[in-house]
Amino acid sequence: MGKFFEGFDWIELFKVTTVLFAVIDIVGSVPLIIKLKERTGELNAARTSFVSLFIMVGFLFLGDSILKLFGVTVESFAVAGAMILFAMALEMILGVRLFRDEVSGKTASVVPLAFPIIAGAGTMTTLIALKAEYQTINILISILINVIIVFVTLKLTRRIENLLGEGGIAILKKVFGIILLAIAIKLFTTNLSALFGFPVTISE
Repeated sequence: MGKFFEGFDWIELFKVTTVLFAVIDIVGSVPLIIKLKERTGELNAARTSFVSLFIMVGFLFLGDSILKLFGVTVESFAVAGAMILFAMALEMILGVRLFRDEVSGKTASVVPLAFPIIAGAGTMTTLIALKAEYQTINILISILINVIIVFVTLKLTRRIENLLGEGGIAILKKVFGIILLAIAIKLFTTNLSALFGFPVTISE
């Protein structure tokens, strides 16, 4: 048990949890979730959460092997991930649409909700980028925390929408968009430095 929690750090856990929360943006997806419910009926919150957890944990541990198979380094993938995070942040801040998601069928709890809305390309690249900088145990716990948040949000979608209103959800998207933008820049500069071997200093 001691070895399992080796490297655990509350500050790291908070940072990683915040990053994943911003990337997954489950609160900002509430309007989309409501549309899916209206189109396909009641969504299965437990199934969506489990599939999302499986995808994220699986990619966290197998992502490196997949990258090696294609001859890609963690640093280069992290830089690519930072670019995707940057684009996602612009979507949230400017209200533009750079990524397009297809909505289909009776399996909406899995596709497109679990993948690619929750555990999509942005989340996967974020996990690889985070793994290059933070301890695995902190990432694992943060994944679990975010999956619990996803489950609760799916259960309380209507109440959250009524509580926050359209204005509240819009404000949240802007706030987390700015946080995500700053994180993307930090990940980009840090991993670009490691990739090309030149120093980049960022004050904490």
